[in-house]
Amino acid sequence: MISAGDFRNGVTFEMEGNVYSIIEFQHVKPGKGAAFVRTKIRNVISGSVTEKTFNPNDKYPTAFVERKDMQYLYSDGDLYYFMDSETFEQIPINKSVLNDNFKFVKENMDCKVLSYKGNVFGVEPPNFVELVIVETDPGFKGDTATNATKPAKLETGAEIKVPLFIDEGETIRIDTRTGEYMERA
Repeated sequence: MISAGDFRNGVTFEMEGNVYSIIEFQHVKPGKGAAFVRTKIRNVISGSVTEKTFNPNDKYPTAFVERKDMQYLYSDGDLYYFMDSETFEQIPINKSVLNDNFKFVKENMDCKVLSYKGNVFGVEPPNFVELVIVETDPGFKGDTATNATKPAKLETGAEIKVPLFIDEGETIRIDTRTGEYMERA
């Protein structure tokens, strides 16, 4: 059990049959009245974010979210297959569980599979990936306007914006959390 007075960023707890993770918290002690804890919490299963205030004495059961390193193998229709690196057991995960940033993951990449009580609810790709550009317009000499970008298609099929000096066949580093070009690899 954890009391609301002990909330910190990243703490997971159960409330009303759902599992929540604390994004932000603030202990408030007004001049009049009792103290309270103002929080921004994320439902770890659905991903929705809400703001809620708690009495510091409220107690909630802590929730253990398992983060396991698994290797992405291949997809077959709406199922994506992952392999446990230790037991070599393969598990299928439905496409509906995957986030939008999974489009930057290619076969044989390691990801973190998130589960709660054995139910998989999310897959976190690595923060940074290196991918090859398979299709983009050529850059022209003299196209040096600041922060000018052009669309580029990656080997995974995802499309992002890259600077004008990047050409087809180049390997670039991408931040999967924001989906933005970082640098040449």
